[in-house]
Amino acid sequence: MNQRLESDLLRTLVAISEAKNFTKASKIVGRTQSAVSVQMKKLEEIVGGRLFERGPRGVTLTLSGEQLVKDAKRIISLLDQAVASFHSDPLDGFIRIGVPEEYGGTILPRVLSTFSKAHPNVEVTVHSASSTELKRAFDTGELDLVVTHEDASMIGGELLINDPVVWVTSDTHMQHECNPMPIAICERGCWWREWAVDTLNYQETNYRVAYESNSISGLQAAASSGMAVAILSQSQVPSDCRELTAAEGYPPLQGSNITLRQQRKSKCNIVAGMAQAIREAFQTSLPFSQH
Repeated sequence: MNQRLESDLLRTLVAISEAKNFTKASKIVGRTQSAVSVQMKKLEEIVGGRLFERGPRGVTLTLSGEQLVKDAKRIISLLDQAVASFHSDPLDGFIRIGVPEEYGGTILPRVLSTFSKAHPNVEVTVHSASSTELKRAFDTGELDLVVTHEDASMIGGELLINDPVVWVTSDTHMQHECNPMPIAICERGCWWREWAVDTLNYQETNYRVAYESNSISGLQAAASSGMAVAILSQSQVPSDCRELTAAEGYPPLQGSNITLRQQRKSKCNIVAGMAQAIREAFQTSLPFSQH
């Protein structure tokens, strides 16, 4: 007989993935350590595989565990939103959110429109900046919800979509054929920059940095104008530009996920409602979204 997944099992799984320790996770979910162990044994039986590897420094997730955690976070958020939806009265209060500047003119209007129609009395403060700045503000408690780009090899937050990072050149210019090739990249300290430079060095491509900016609009302008070849997320390729392909000598860069994070202590209906509006906007606005 097939066993059904229970939300309590998923919530415990997420707690363990964040705490990396069964004892700490048991305190988060309000159960004994032995009860948590029993829950995870049951969950592994249901999915038919191991979810954890135990070591001297705690527990780490297996590949199956990592995938299930991503799904669990999304399911838990939906369940929380379903509960919040039973409150018929419009919410009243305030919320602080952070969204990367490249989505300010596309995704953000859809998010705000959906949310404000349901909760017109909620005051919304939006902080638009780079993912690095948004994560810093989130970690210091300045924001209740943030949307950020994450290295796809890392687990952090709820996966919204996968937005690949690609090489981009102007349709009417041939800067990728120049020697050295001019490139437009993020300023130092950004992992996108590291990906680009490491790839070019590995391929022994002769290049020069022609433009540096942490603004996506700046990188888009550099590509559109024919000033340089830029690296951009696939959803942000300008209409007068195109992706360079592996056949042209530009293999895909590492994957980039767009993730949603919310403060653990902020489980109120306002946060749940905004999280759902963000989730729906990304899932319906970008045709290549994956889960």
